[in-house]
Amino acid sequence: MTESFTVIAEFAAPAENFDKFLEICRYDSDRSLADEEGCLAFDVLTQQDAPDIIVLHEVYTGRAAFEAHLKTPHFEKFAAALREFGIEERNVRLFTHRHP
Repeated sequence: MTESFTVIAEFAAPAENFDKFLEICRYDSDRSLADEEGCLAFDVLTQQDAPDIIVLHEVYTGRAAFEAHLKTPHFEKFAAALREFGIEERNVRLFTHRHP
């Protein structure tokens, strides 16, 4: 049995920083998919009925791959943007998917 690890993270961005934060999210996604062997999927989503919300849907080969992601230069840039742009972390959920 193998497992994958999924993160669903929801953020609210002030209107004046929404586009800048969205770009940082896309950069983090692109670099994660290109540079991290353990990153299987990384979607950047915006909520249709809430124009300030960005949701990240990330899938990794396991918890260790996600922990490695948190130490990358592109994640450091993302973490700095959270502070710089006044981003509110609304909800971060962690899931394990067990594959037969």
